[in-house]
Amino acid sequence: MSTLRPDFTIETIHEHQEGTLPELLGVRVVALAQGTLTGKLAVRPQLLAPNGFLHAATVIGLADTCCGYACMAHLPENARGFTTIELKSNFLGTCRAGTVRAVASAVHLGRSTHVWDASVFDPDGHTIALFRCTQMILL
Repeated sequence: MSTLRPDFTIETIHEHQEGTLPELLGVRVVALAQGTLTGKLAVRPQLLAPNGFLHAATVIGLADTCCGYACMAHLPENARGFTTIELKSNFLGTCRAGTVRAVASAVHLGRSTHVWDASVFDPDGHTIALFRCTQMILL
C-alpha cells in the first residue's frame, strides 16, 4: 500500500498548479492526510453553465483535481507519475453560489493502480456529486 509522501505538501501542490487548469478553476487544497485530500472552489459566474447552475465540468474538474493531487501525494517511491485511465461521475444536485468542497478518499493504493473516490458538497454540506477515478501508476 502506498503511503503519504512527506515531501508532498499543500504548499508544493499550490506551487505545481500555477498556470494550469486547477489554478484557472480556482481549486485550493485545504487538507491532506494519509488516504485523503480536501479541496475547495469558490463558485463564480465563469464556472456556471448557461442555465445559471454550476457547470458539470467544473464539478468534475474539482473532483478529478483532488483525486489527482491525492494520487500524486501517495505515489510509490519508484513511480515517476500517473495517468487517469477511467473516471465516472454521478450528479445529485447543484448550486449557483458559494464555495463547493471535494473530499477525495483512497479506495485502493496499489503498486500499479490507485482508485480514488470523491464526494463533492455544496455550501450547505449537501452532496452534489459522487466521483470515482482509476489511475495507472507510471514506473
